[in-house]
Amino acid sequence: MFSLAVRSVRHRPGRFGATLLAAFLGAAIIMAFNSLHDTAGAPGVDDVSSETLGLAAGVVGGYGTLLVFFAVASTLTVNVRQRDEEIALLRSAGATPAQIRWMVLGEAAAVAVVATLLAVGPALLGGQALLTGFQDSGQVAQDVDHVFGPVAVAAGFGVTVPASMGAAFLAVHRATRAAAGTARAASGRWRRFGGRAALVLGGAAVCTTFLFDATDPALMAAPAYGAILLSVGLAVFSPGLLRVLLDRLERPLGAVFGASGQLAVHNMRRRATELSGVLMPLVLFTGMATGTLYMQSIENDAIEASGLTRSVEDKNLETLNLTVVGIIVVFSCIMLINSLYAATSYRRREFGQQRLAGATPAQVLGMVGVEALVLTVSGVLLGTVAAVAGILPFSSVRASAFVPEQGLGTWLGIVAVAAAATLATSVVTARRTLRAPAVRAVAVTT
Repeated sequence: MFSLAVRSVRHRPGRFGATLLAAFLGAAIIMAFNSLHDTAGAPGVDDVSSETLGLAAGVVGGYGTLLVFFAVASTLTVNVRQRDEEIALLRSAGATPAQIRWMVLGEAAAVAVVATLLAVGPALLGGQALLTGFQDSGQVAQDVDHVFGPVAVAAGFGVTVPASMGAAFLAVHRATRAAAGTARAASGRWRRFGGRAALVLGGAAVCTTFLFDATDPALMAAPAYGAILLSVGLAVFSPGLLRVLLDRLERPLGAVFGASGQLAVHNMRRRATELSGVLMPLVLFTGMATGTLYMQSIENDAIEASGLTRSVEDKNLETLNLTVVGIIVVFSCIMLINSLYAATSYRRREFGQQRLAGATPAQVLGMVGVEALVLTVSGVLLGTVAAVAGILPFSSVRASAFVPEQGLGTWLGIVAVAAAATLATSVVTARRTLRAPAVRAVAVTT
């Protein structure tokens, strides 16, 4: 089956383009930051520079591993979902579920290896750029030379390939069980259990913020991780929360957008569970980016108000926070775009049926636009709730003000990025899908 997987990748490379991009970006980021471990361990590097480089590599490396897994998982889920006919044909030809699983795993491994090899050059340049940034800010000595060695290469292959294969296993396992109609209830129970655990742990982490002193170096960790866990928990329960929001918005959307608004509400209520795959990256992006940036801004203002000079540790913390937010933005956008593309392009038959029933292409396109708008509002709302739950306790302890003085500019910028990615992907994909004649679209089985 591995040889079949290699031939599948070679003859249809376009299908694996999104997976290759996600794995390539992940491998480049992981190797770039882990090259700082190689640099920190080189002879002649002073202790302060070594600690700064090791801390950056360790923190971002952990975030990178998780984000690579989720980004690759989203693209592979799209890939497997669009191959129902191919998988059914292989089954009818005698292939067992285990053989199909190994074929998909082989495809993922082949794509991950190619992506990691392609990422070596950009990772080398990225690691050098990171070192230069640390040196320009005075966090690393100027005489330290960048080293791209075995730690970076081992991390690139050791994270990207297993993460890709793990994500592929989950994707094909989920698709196989869904096709068989088994274990959906069990999966739902585990999902709800994980969501409740994330909410409880997130709430506990946020509450522990009040146990720290205002000048404690670890003060930001508790509310930051609490906001992240709360974002995950709210994302898990987003289908139910989306239905509640739709009940409130049904009449306003119908009054403002007419038939397109009514179609959007009807379809989103029916597809709320499927749309959780779109809401999750939206909620995570909004919650993590908003919480991290505002907490860092509060920290900077508190240091400035105290009249103290920012230490190397303070600069390290700011650099790490901004870098983590940057990584979150990249991978959340990848997950969001892939999920939206799959959710929209997979509806070609549905769009054709609506057009044959009397809906115009403009009404269908308007429906997709309204759906994207509601998704954006829902994701931003849930993510903001999670972020505020971490920001308020941190501001209360660090700045002695329950409501922070920072304005809405940062939040509006985050909302603009989320809205642009959601609306652009949905509308552009829908326009391409609507180019096919309605009769032909209905005849296509997806």
